[in-house]
Amino acid sequence: MSKKVTKIGIMTSGGDAPGMNACVRAAVRTGLFNKMEVYGITRGYSGMIDDDIHKMDSRSVANIIQRGGTILKTARCKEFMTPEGRKKAYANLKKHGINGLIIIGGDGSFKGAQIFSNEFDIPCIGIPGTIDKDIAGTDFTIGFDTAVNTAIDAIDKIRDTADAHDRLFIVEVMGRDAGYIALYSGIGTGAEHILIPEQKTDVEAVIKSLQEKERRKKLVNIVVVAEGDDFGGGNELAEIIKERIPGFDIRVAILGHVQRGGAPSSLDRMIASRMGYSAVNCLIEGNHNVMVGIVNNKMHYTPLDKAIKAKQRINEDWLKMVKILAS
Repeated sequence: MSKKVTKIGIMTSGGDAPGMNACVRAAVRTGLFNKMEVYGITRGYSGMIDDDIHKMDSRSVANIIQRGGTILKTARCKEFMTPEGRKKAYANLKKHGINGLIIIGGDGSFKGAQIFSNEFDIPCIGIPGTIDKDIAGTDFTIGFDTAVNTAIDAIDKIRDTADAHDRLFIVEVMGRDAGYIALYSGIGTGAEHILIPEQKTDVEAVIKSLQEKERRKKLVNIVVVAEGDDFGGGNELAEIIKERIPGFDIRVAILGHVQRGGAPSSLDRMIASRMGYSAVNCLIEGNHNVMVGIVNNKMHYTPLDKAIKAKQRINEDWLKMVKILAS
C-alpha cells in the first residue's frame, strides 16, 4: 500500500444517515482540489460488484449539502461477503484504475472494507455514518444529531397531545443495538422513563414508578424506549402496563424511519464536511485503513480493525442523571 493514491472511489453503505451527502461533497471536492480523479460507487458494495461506478466532478455534488439521504444510494450486499463477490468488485475497481476507497457507513461496512483491503492491495478509509452513534473512536457519527433532533421534535408534539388528554405515551425510537437516540431524546424532552439496550430493563421498577405517579395524579407521562430494548419495543411495554395499571390511558407512537430522513443539522453538515476532507488527506498522506473520527473537537484516527471490534459505551453518569431528572 505504498503506492500513491491517484483515483478515489467513494461509497455510502448500510443504513442512510442525514449528512452523508455533505460528506460525499467534501470528499469529492477535496480529491479534485488535489488533482485526483474521483468516482462515485452507487449502492455501496452492490454497485462495486455490478460496476455501477461513475466519474464525478465538482458539479456532481452541487446543491446536495442540505439534502438528507445519499445521492450515491445505499444497499446491503450478501454477495460481497463471498470471495467471489469481492473478486468481481476488485476487478471493476481495477478497470477504472481506482486505487483508494472511502467508505461512509457503520461497522458492518467497515468490516467489509477491512477484509477487502486485506485481500487486495487497496487502501480504505472509513467514515462513521450512522444515526445510532454506536461506533467507538469518535464523539460524533454522521446523522446522529439530526436523528435526535427529529425525535425530540416529535416527542415535544406528542407531549402536547398527551397533556390535553392526560395520557401515558410510549414512544419507540430507533436503536436496535444502541440506546443513544433514546437517551438523548429522552433527556432532551424530560421523559419520565428511558429504556435502552445497554441497561437491563426492570419492568417492575417502571410499573412501581408509574403507579406512584398515578397516586399523585400525574397522568401525563412519556416513556422513551429504544427498539432494541431487552424487554421489547413500545407495543410490548404498553401491553404489560395496561394489565398492571388499567387506570392509565396509554398510547404508543413508533417514530420509525422518519428519524433517518430530513435535512441534516448544522452539526451534521459540519462534522461530515470535516470527515470527508480528512479522509482524502489520509489517503494522500499514506495513513491507510483507518476510520476518521472526531474526539474533543480534533480529528482522530482509529485502525479499522479496532473500530469494528469496539463499541461506544454509555457513561454510567448519564444513566444516573436520567433517574434523578425524571424523579
